[in-house]
Amino acid sequence: MAEKKKVGVVLFQLGGPDSLEAVEPFLFNLFCDPDIIPLGPLGGILRKPLARYISSRRSRFVAEHYEQIGGRSPIRSLTERQRDRLAAALAPHLDATIVIAMRYWHPSTSEAVEALRSAGPLDENVLLPLYPHYSYATTLSSLKEWRRVYGPADKCALGAPMEHLVEHFYNYPLYVQALVEKISVVLRQFPDSSRTELVFSAHGLPMSLVEKGDPYQRQVEETVRLVCERGAALVPGWPRNHVLCYQSRVGRAKWLEPPLTGTLERLAQKGVTQMLVVPISFVTEHIETLHEINIEAREEAEKLGVKTFRMMPAVGDSPQFISALAALVLRAVGLAHD
Repeated sequence: MAEKKKVGVVLFQLGGPDSLEAVEPFLFNLFCDPDIIPLGPLGGILRKPLARYISSRRSRFVAEHYEQIGGRSPIRSLTERQRDRLAAALAPHLDATIVIAMRYWHPSTSEAVEALRSAGPLDENVLLPLYPHYSYATTLSSLKEWRRVYGPADKCALGAPMEHLVEHFYNYPLYVQALVEKISVVLRQFPDSSRTELVFSAHGLPMSLVEKGDPYQRQVEETVRLVCERGAALVPGWPRNHVLCYQSRVGRAKWLEPPLTGTLERLAQKGVTQMLVVPISFVTEHIETLHEINIEAREEAEKLGVKTFRMMPAVGDSPQFISALAALVLRAVGLAHD
């Protein structure tokens, strides 16, 4: 029997504070990222003072939100569950070492590199950002940090593992199916699901990035199209209507529109009384889903007269999503083909 390939798999995520005390340093790391706040030629001088100022001003407000969802971000434990399920799915095919690289908190990219190197010689590495949609602010930022810490990708260096990148999976059939399955489960909670408004909510993005060629908006729109197309074909009572909006805007710059709050207001004015919000760009729960949607948006919808408000849980470690991640890894190392 042939020996299994020894493969390192790096799961990239944004991360989140693991305590209320960690909120301010987490925000500092976030706002220090030039891919989040580009400052041009003065960035080297202004970046840290500005990040310190913003994180100091916002930390108390943000910490109150974390307090309402348990005092910390759930993203680390949820990503660890995804890692463990993925390891089990890959075990029959690969000798896989799976590490997590959080962009703004722990385990950091440096910790991920150390864990990968301590695993011993590897044949290949697969870089797997857990961002379905490619963006300069998420995927590219994480990959830049990886290159900075891990070093250049030199496939010719003696003993260096070959490196593969899964750049995105927004249109990958198994991922689309995982979303459809999650939506269909929640739709069963509505007495007449066909009359429910599907509100797809993606994390917002500054228009300055979109205008530079960031493909995020186009990819999100394509995911929504594919999900609705597949859902209508496979799920009885699939909603007739859907909208796409964006959330989590920060600062005064122009961001992708329409915003989530404005969308809720518009739908309520049209007489929509039952909504299912689908966090389309999140694969685990974040403060953006647990607080911004499930607390803030829910309260706003109820004030506007919406009688039934539901949020689709993130795909998380659902069997279909883990199958999608496993297939992406196997395809990257040449052990599976679409």
